[in-house]
Amino acid sequence: MRTSRTRIKASWRAPAAALAAAAISAIAPAVAHAHFSLLEPACATEQDRLGNPQKSAPCGQADPGMPAEPTGAVTTYVQGQTITLRLTEPIFHPGHYRVSIAPDPESLPPDPEVTPGSTPCGSTVIETDPKLPLVADGLLVHTEAFTGEQSVEIKLPDDLTCENCTLQVSEFMSNHALNDPGGCFYHHCATVTIVPREGGGAGSGGAGGGSGDGGAASSSVSSSGSGDGSIASAGGSAGDGGAAPSGDGGSAGTDTSDPSDSSGCGCRVGAAESPTMAGIAGLLALGLLRWRRRR
Repeated sequence: MRTSRTRIKASWRAPAAALAAAAISAIAPAVAHAHFSLLEPACATEQDRLGNPQKSAPCGQADPGMPAEPTGAVTTYVQGQTITLRLTEPIFHPGHYRVSIAPDPESLPPDPEVTPGSTPCGSTVIETDPKLPLVADGLLVHTEAFTGEQSVEIKLPDDLTCENCTLQVSEFMSNHALNDPGGCFYHHCATVTIVPREGGGAGSGGAGGGSGDGGAASSSVSSSGSGDGSIASAGGSAGDGGAAPSGDGGSAGTDTSDPSDSSGCGCRVGAAESPTMAGIAGLLALGLLRWRRRR
């Protein structure tokens, strides 16, 4: 009977050990690898619940076994605009984020050099004065897990415009093993268009033109700066229906002035007599006529 009991106990040990090993292997990836999902601007590729694909530089487009599926999303901004970056980090690892913009994915900068520490991913340099194609670095530095969705504002360069260019958001992870591919970084990209400022913010409209609506938004931008409510970004439309100087505002509404007047102010000086003056002149003429008859 003793031998029988021993065999029964031993027969349960193997399955129990296998279950424990499976549980550890299931937990290990969550501990060893960080992930993030790009929420805004809209990601150029579909993401799963952990944000995959995202390992391969520059845009996660070559992750093994995870072909990138384009979303076709394009986000429109205005040059110099302050935009919002939103993301989540489903699996935590200490680190920070950086943002770059280039005409296409191939023109994005490589991931920066990493200095190993207690792990291959020890530390990397944060650029305090980034130059294009790098736009921002050292964003959302953290050593503990985020409590939820994160957002940070980024100012676009004042002199940058482009059509269907690539905005890259990459995450540096410290205290981390090397990803294959990706090393110490994860990557997401968004397709963005950055249009020029048109010179009109909110301002009074001219005669025949309504007032403007104000600054440009990130999703709908008009290329017209007219005083009929079109979006502009650097000044008001000209008053009184006249044309505004170039770069100082949108063009004015319909000009109701004399076509021969080229001053552009939209006003008419001395074009007609004042009703009050006309009445006084009439009374004086009538008085003079009566005075002559009396003589």
